Amino acid sequence: MTATDTRRGRWSLLARFAVLPGLARLLLLTQLAFNIGFYLVVPFLATHLADDLAMAGWAIGIVLGVRTFSQQGMFALGGALADRFGVRPTVLAGCSVRIAGFVVLAAAGDFATVLIGTVLIGFAAALFSPAVESALAVQGTELEERGVITRTELFGLFAVCGEVGAVTGPLLGAALLSVDFSLTCSVAAAVFAIILLAHARFLPRGPRAERRPLLAGWADIARNRTFLVFAAGYSAYLLSYNQLYLALPVELGRSGADWALGWMFALASGLVVFGQLPMAAWARTRLGAHRALPLGFGLLSLAFAAVAVLSPWALPEGLSLLPASVFVVLLTCGQMLAVPVAQDLVPRLAGGRNLGSYYGFLSSAGGLAVLVGSGVAGGLLDLAARPGPAAPVPWAVLAVLPAVGGLTLLALAKRYRNESRSH
Repeated sequence: MTATDTRRGRWSLLARFAVLPGLARLLLLTQLAFNIGFYLVVPFLATHLADDLAMAGWAIGIVLGVRTFSQQGMFALGGALADRFGVRPTVLAGCSVRIAGFVVLAAAGDFATVLIGTVLIGFAAALFSPAVESALAVQGTELEERGVITRTELFGLFAVCGEVGAVTGPLLGAALLSVDFSLTCSVAAAVFAIILLAHARFLPRGPRAERRPLLAGWADIARNRTFLVFAAGYSAYLLSYNQLYLALPVELGRSGADWALGWMFALASGLVVFGQLPMAAWARTRLGAHRALPLGFGLLSLAFAAVAVLSPWALPEGLSLLPASVFVVLLTCGQMLAVPVAQDLVPRLAGGRNLGSYYGFLSSAGGLAVLVGSGVAGGLLDLAARPGPAAPVPWAVLAVLPAVGGLTLLALAKRYRNESRSH
């Protein structure tokens, strides 16, 4: 790929979507459809349990917690299954399990049945997500060698498709919820049935799976100390980005702007949809991994530091949204800069082997960081609930985590500097 082609491609990736090979388009559209189906239902689950099923708060908390664990915590297992049995059967199984989960949830009227449905929904993602990411990495490698698109940019386009689905799903879900929650679940099941049929028809079978132990990928990861350090550093991003759901509402409450939460999420989504592709191209072609990763994690750290500086005071009404807005913009820009580059590094750190296990382990490590870190952060954020001298403390602590993670990834990314700049 020439320098001219790269500059042109940076700004025309959406237009070039139509000329991508069929498998690449299928994987990208899969992410779009996955998120539409998922966000049709899950954002409204707590409201349904409380209002329609009259469940107690503790029961709702258990349901939501189990759903998160069955998804994030089981990614490592799903990735190992993809490596053992192949991408196609694992994706088809995941779609089937999610359809079953939505059907069970549509009919659920008691705690036990709801719990079964949510576990199925969560575990389904653990099956198909690592498989799709590993297939995308392989496709990205082939397309980069052919000069069609870089692997980093393909992951950037993958993120855009996911964000469009994450925006579209709740809008459709809100409209359907006005009719009936069971209808919402049924529509979500239908979306995944379409995905299942599309993958059964168009997803290639690939080479015959090797007859090797199921946990061979995990054993490879356990010996790969470089990747284990990488996963630990990268987990700081997942913990940081999760603060959109934990710390951001606290800041909006502190500034008396609770009403703006939806607008803040819309701002983050808009930034990803319109900024991810040029940001990923800039990171890949101009910065390289050795600069993009620390810069992206530096922006994550700066997002928390900015709120720490502004949180001790009650700002005038016209400026009350300034800390939250700066936080969302910096956090989202850091994500857009660092994540596609980090995902591009995974196949290199893995040596091109056991990609399902590697991507699954990366997600599970992040889920564990979110589980542990959010509990600590939640306790500290009580200090930030109102303006005062203690308000900056939780934000300052949260700023340290991505800074440390960024320094960790910087040390690893330097190893691949020459390779990254040569493509």
